[in-house]
Amino acid sequence: MNRVRRNPFGVLFGEMDAVQNEFARMLGRLNPFAAPAAGSVPLLNLWEDDHAVYVETDLPDVDPAKLDVTVTEGNQLSIQGEWKAREVKGAVWVRQERPVGQFARSVGLPSLVDADKVEASYEDGVLRLTLPKHEAAKPRKIEVKAGA
Repeated sequence: MNRVRRNPFGVLFGEMDAVQNEFARMLGRLNPFAAPAAGSVPLLNLWEDDHAVYVETDLPDVDPAKLDVTVTEGNQLSIQGEWKAREVKGAVWVRQERPVGQFARSVGLPSLVDADKVEASYEDGVLRLTLPKHEAAKPRKIEVKAGA
């Protein structure tokens, strides 16, 4: 017969983790520098290469004509819009977890971008941004000359 030995502190540590997570969730709402909680604002995927910064965010049921996307100071991206509540006649909601109402998300970009050349597209509920890097932010090959 194999005996399974349980860690007596496992349950205690699990409870402590749950309490810490709850405090982090509550304080995250109050701390403007904390990462946003899922569902409260659109979550972003952001990456870059030598030429541009790219952003994708899921915004289902958002009217793209009412999205406000701005770049300020060359490296601050802001996305604002509104999730509309779905109206279902004669139905009683059992669960309603998708966010509704206005949202705003601002994020610092890893490089300066050329705001005049930003491209935005909205397809199948996904907002995709291509933010070309400013010439000053692009890497340059420097030729090294041999001394005489």
